[in-house]
Amino acid sequence: MTVYIDPPVWPGHGRLWSHLVSDVSYEELHGFAAGLGVPLRAFERDHYDVPAERYADAVRLGAVEVSSRQIVELLRRAGLRRRKNRTR
Repeated sequence: MTVYIDPPVWPGHGRLWSHLVSDVSYEELHGFAAGLGVPLRAFERDHYDVPAERYADAVRLGAVEVSSRQIVELLRRAGLRRRKNRTR
């Protein structure tokens, strides 16, 4: 099982956040997030938002550190990328 996490550089709600993804399946991702103690409500389309203070815990549990650009590429290659719906 391999999941990936990018650096906590994404601002929101007064904190910085990372993205946690799988390149295999959402089931793998949900299982890892549950083991990390990240609630399902933190799942957004194709990734979990993980607060900066949990970043080291995710890495300790086996998440591989990658760049934000790599996160998108991993999701695309796996066919797991779900883009936001854009309405005009």
